[in-house]
Formats: sequence, structure tokens, C-alpha cells
Amino acid sequence: MSKDILKIEEEKTVDFEFDLIRRNNKLAEENRRIFLENGVRAFDIMGSVGSGKTSLIENIVKILNGKYSIAVINGDLATTIDAERISKYGVKVIQINTGKECHLDANIVRKAIEKIDLKNVNVLFIENVGNLICPSDFKLGVEKRVVVVSVTEGEHVIIKHPLTFLEADIIVVNKIDLAEIMGVDVKKIVKDAKSINPKVKVVETSCKTGLGIDEVIKCLEL
Repeated sequence: MSKDILKIEEEKTVDFEFDLIRRNNKLAEENRRIFLENGVRAFDIMGSVGSGKTSLIENIVKILNGKYSIAVINGDLATTIDAERISKYGVKVIQINTGKECHLDANIVRKAIEKIDLKNVNVLFIENVGNLICPSDFKLGVEKRVVVVSVTEGEHVIIKHPLTFLEADIIVVNKIDLAEIMGVDVKKIVKDAKSINPKVKVVETSCKTGLGIDEVIKCLEL
């Protein structure tokens, strides 16, 4: 009896999640249309807490600020630390605090871009909440999805989260300057990425030294 009840509850959960994702995808397409109409190139930057998402955006902004009019949406559970780091470069920054939510979704992004004059923005970076699992299901309507991983997460980080990297357009393997200290084989991480997603572009970086940032920009076609 209890097994039958559990099965019914699981089916309801699956149906609810399917409806939620379907609705999100519809909103994401509307976001994509808004970006296209306003000539905005938008990028979703995903990755675990501490992988280097903010540092990557910061490095890119330092190089491209002036060439493009840039805006950044920072997603975080509670703080404004990341937004404060980016705002010192004079770009438009919107902070989103999700509370208990472990990802951004298309509706949240819609509310954020309503606070941005998109006609005066060329490039938009959306820093997702630090998580390698939840954000993968929720499209935002962006041009490309960038997933940042760090060698400090171990060399098995990609094969442990295959679905996330299957949907990635660019994978940034960050903190390679720490690979030897951590005993991590960067080549294995790259190989795992290509085995899961043969078409993905993989860039090795050190956001601390700036190594590889130009290559990331090239992959973004900026």
C-alpha cells in the first residue's frame, strides 16, 4: 500500500516538474526574442560556488569594457559581494538574491532585465547561482551557456555532472595554476568534457593570472 502511494506521489512530482520546465522554456524563448530585438548578446555563466564565475566575468569586463556596453546580472542566495566586485568597473549590475532557490530561471531573468535599458546594452552576462545541478534544467534565453569548473573540485567533476555539461556551449577549466598542487590531471578533465559533449569548446584558464581569458572571449565571439 505504501509503495503504491509513493509511486503516485512520484508521478505527480514528475508531472509538476515537467510543467514547470515547459513553462520556463516558453519564457526563455520570450527572453531570447527580447534580447534579439534589442541587439543584446546574452550569456549564462554557470558553475559551483568558488569555481571562478565572478572572476571570469570580472576579467572579461576589464578587457571589453569600452568596446561594448556591458551589463551583468549576479545571482546569489543572499549576498551582494559579487555584484560589488563587478560594479567597480562602471557597468550596469543587477543583484538577484534567490533566498533558498538554487538556480535562476527565465522569469527571474525577465524581472531583472526590466531594470536594464537594453537599448543601451550590447552584452549581458548572467552569473547563475553557484550550483552544478539545478541550473542545468532552466534555460534563460541566452545565446550561449558557459560552465566554469575548477581543478579544486577534483578531476571527476565533469563525469559526475554529465547532464550539465551536455548542454554547455563552452566549458572553462579554471585555476589550472593549482593543478599540480591539487594533484589533478587537467587533460583528464578536458577529455571527459569532450567525451560527454564532442562539440563543446573547452578553455583552460587561470583567472588569477589572466591566462586563457582572451581565448574565452574568442569563443564567445566578442
